[in-house]
Amino acid sequence: MDDRLRSHRKPLLVTSGKVVLPNQIAEGAVAAVEGRIDAVLLGESAIDSWLKQHPGAAVIDAEGHYVMPGLIDIHCDAIEKEVQPRPGTIFPLDMALMEFERKLPVHGITTMYHSLSLGVGLSLRGDHLLTGMVEHINDYRSKRSFIRNRIHLRYEVSHLAGMPIVKRFLNEKTIDYLSFMDHSPGQGQYREPGSFERYVMKNQVVSMDEVRVIVEDLIQRREQVNVEQLKELSGLAAKQGVAIASHDDDSAQKVEESIGYGVSVCEFPINLDTARHAADRGLHVCVGAPNVVRGASHDKNLKAADAIAAGAADILCSDYHPSSMLAAVFKLADQGVAALPAAVRMASLHPAQALGAGDELGSIEQGKAADLIIVDRYEGLPWVTHTIVGGQVVYASAVRY
Repeated sequence: MDDRLRSHRKPLLVTSGKVVLPNQIAEGAVAAVEGRIDAVLLGESAIDSWLKQHPGAAVIDAEGHYVMPGLIDIHCDAIEKEVQPRPGTIFPLDMALMEFERKLPVHGITTMYHSLSLGVGLSLRGDHLLTGMVEHINDYRSKRSFIRNRIHLRYEVSHLAGMPIVKRFLNEKTIDYLSFMDHSPGQGQYREPGSFERYVMKNQVVSMDEVRVIVEDLIQRREQVNVEQLKELSGLAAKQGVAIASHDDDSAQKVEESIGYGVSVCEFPINLDTARHAADRGLHVCVGAPNVVRGASHDKNLKAADAIAAGAADILCSDYHPSSMLAAVFKLADQGVAALPAAVRMASLHPAQALGAGDELGSIEQGKAADLIIVDRYEGLPWVTHTIVGGQVVYASAVRY
């Protein structure tokens, strides 16, 4: 699938940029041949020499803008809102995917792990829509792509009837990332009394009586969860090279339980102590870019910037708001929470490494895929002027002053 993005591309040179390398920013150029980074060129003589060797190369003048690796978003469920922008209003899956994908290069995202939920029972989260979307994404990405479309299957552990679906997707190698979720009330994201009920009433426009039925059913199913079956799923995922994440861990004990399931990524820990414990145990810790941009969790949980400042989080994801990724990277740098190369790593190299793609994606280094973005700033806000995937420009903009 990704091979299509490497072949039949003219050599490309992005020059005159502030190149964000893994550990520094360097004035220079990035050269790409056949979809891969051929060299990072520092100095006019190196650039001239490369151009002589590749006389037909396309040249993009980055005009002193930042040249960064394309962003890798390992958790974003915004595709669900594209399919169902309002409760009960479903758009065709093919239209929703194509229109959503077209937005992502504008935000600098070159690899998206579309996060699709199995068993939550809220929003677009019915089994038929989930399986339909997984199948559609797989079919679509085998034929064409603006970006690298991948699949993050979010499995609600209380959805016992969904376990065969997870097994099938793993055996068929149609998913790229798996997370175990538990949205039952009284723990995790909904540990505060009444928080789950309030969310469902607001999100689904249902009555309190209807919510009570949902809660009773969910608690009943949660009590039937079989730990050994979850471990079996974990083993199958490991066999297929699919990384596993936990979700909304709220204590060190919960982190240890997750580790027992073979988890290597801790997504959205509820508090700083939990994030620190997960990081100390060697897990990648993922926090939300919208949390960074807004300065707070929408659920009044852990502030992402606090976890990053404490060295207890190393990955940013967009969660539900793709444009927050790039804005969060620059906000972290502007506020001195992390130097720009470190902030960029959180949205590129670290997620690639966490999901087993670090040798191929995530940084501007020779031999890696030429997934690049050119970033300017307007009144402090970053905006993308060019997005390049596999050495091909998939988005370019011009602004009139």
